[in-house]
Amino acid sequence: MVTIPKIVFVGGFLGAGKTTLILRAARELESRGQRVALIVNDQDSELVDTKRARAERFATGEVAGGCFCCRFSDLLDRAKELSAHSPHVIFAEPVGSCIDLSATILQPFHAFHRDLFATAPLTVLLDPQLTQEVLNGEAAPEIAYLFQQQIREADIVCLTKADLYPLTPQLPFPLDFRISSRSGIGVSSWLEEVLGGRRVAGARLLDVDYEQYAAAEAALGWLNVHAAIRLDLPTSPAGFVGPLLDKLDGALSDEDIRIVHLKLFDQTWHGYVMASIRANGGEPDPQGDLIADPTTDHQLAINLRALGDAALLRRVVERVLSEIPGCVDVRHFRAFHPMPPKPEHRFASVVKIL
Repeated sequence: MVTIPKIVFVGGFLGAGKTTLILRAARELESRGQRVALIVNDQDSELVDTKRARAERFATGEVAGGCFCCRFSDLLDRAKELSAHSPHVIFAEPVGSCIDLSATILQPFHAFHRDLFATAPLTVLLDPQLTQEVLNGEAAPEIAYLFQQQIREADIVCLTKADLYPLTPQLPFPLDFRISSRSGIGVSSWLEEVLGGRRVAGARLLDVDYEQYAAAEAALGWLNVHAAIRLDLPTSPAGFVGPLLDKLDGALSDEDIRIVHLKLFDQTWHGYVMASIRANGGEPDPQGDLIADPTTDHQLAINLRALGDAALLRRVVERVLSEIPGCVDVRHFRAFHPMPPKPEHRFASVVKIL
C-alpha cells in the first residue's frame, strides 16, 4: 500500500522553537515506528537547522533563496524527493518572518497536489517572552506586525518553552497548547491533534498588504556564514561555541544592533553543539554533544537575524571571526535584507476538499 505523506507546517516567529519541536516530535514518531522527514527553509543557504537535522540523521530537504511561498516549486520538489523514503510525516519549517502561508502554500497543495500529499492544520508557535513584549507594546513595530499576522492565520496556536515559563499569560486570542520541546510537555497532545484531529488545514486566509509585509521583512538584517576552522589549541564544540556566542552578542550590542535570533552550530568528528539566543544578553540554550572531546578542526555555521543594517552586521561578524585563534577558512558569507515576497501562487478563497 502506498503511503501518502502528511505535511505538517510549523510556523512561528524567529526563535519560537520550531526546529526543536520538530526534532522532538520526529523522534517521538520514530519511536512509534513511523518514518519522518524534514524540510527547512531560509532566505539563504548554509542553515543551522539543516545541519542540525542531518546531524541527528533525519532525511532532510532544504529550500533556500526565498520563502516557501516564493519557492513553492522547490518546496514541491523537495517533498517529492523525500517521498522516496516513504515517510508517514514530513515536517516543514517556513522562514520565521513569513506570513500568508495558508493562501500561498496550503491552498496550492489542496488544489493541485492532494493526490500526493495530505496537509495538516497550520501550527504557529509563540515564544512566551516575545508574546509578552508584543502585548505590552515593547516589540519593534515590524516584528509585532509579522507576529500578529502569524497568529491570525494559524489553525493551531502553541505557546512554547512551558518548562521555562510555567504560568500561562492572559492572551487576547485562543491558545490550543502549551508545550515544551525539552521536557516533552504537551508534545504528544499536539501531535495527536495535528495528525489525527478534525481541524481544517488552512482554514483562515489573511488580507495582507504586501508592501507593509515587504517593509517589515526588510527591516531585518540577515546573515549566514559557514567556515572551516583549524584552532591553535584543541577545543570541544561546547568550549568553542559558548565563548564565540558571547563575543558576537557583545560586539553586536556595542553597535546597538538588536538581535532577533542568533544561532551557532559547530560540528567536529566527535559531535556537534548548537546554541542560540533571541535577544541581546540572552541566556543560550546549548544542545547536542555537550561533552564531545576537544579537537582542532571545526565546521562552524552562523545564522543571524537582527534589526540593523546588513553591511554593519557583516563588519561586526567579520571582526569577531578574525579574532578566533587559528585558521578561519570562510566558505560562505552573505549579509542582506530580504527581497519583497512574490508568491508563485496566492488563493483568494479556501479550497474545499471533498
